[in-house]
Amino acid sequence: MGSAIVWLVNTIISLLIFLIFARAIVSWLVAFDILNTRNRFVYQVLTMLERITDPVLRPFQRIVPTLGGVDISPIVAWLALSVIRIIFNAYATPILLTLG
Repeated sequence: MGSAIVWLVNTIISLLIFLIFARAIVSWLVAFDILNTRNRFVYQVLTMLERITDPVLRPFQRIVPTLGGVDISPIVAWLALSVIRIIFNAYATPILLTLG
């Protein structure tokens, strides 16, 4: 049971990191007019990524200022999620693995 919880937490954190970077890349492609949001598929993908990652990115966007118009909150969020994963694996994983 404990190993399943460890796997689930690590998978969720990894998935969030992947989706944050996917959102950043898609938003850059839209900003440079490589992708067009009038394309329904691009619009749906961008909207889905925003809905999933906004709860994670919003607190960082309020704290971290933009640098020259570039939003660096995805980088800060990635670092925070990585620190959370390291702390979880260092302290909670041994406890959970002894449970079962």
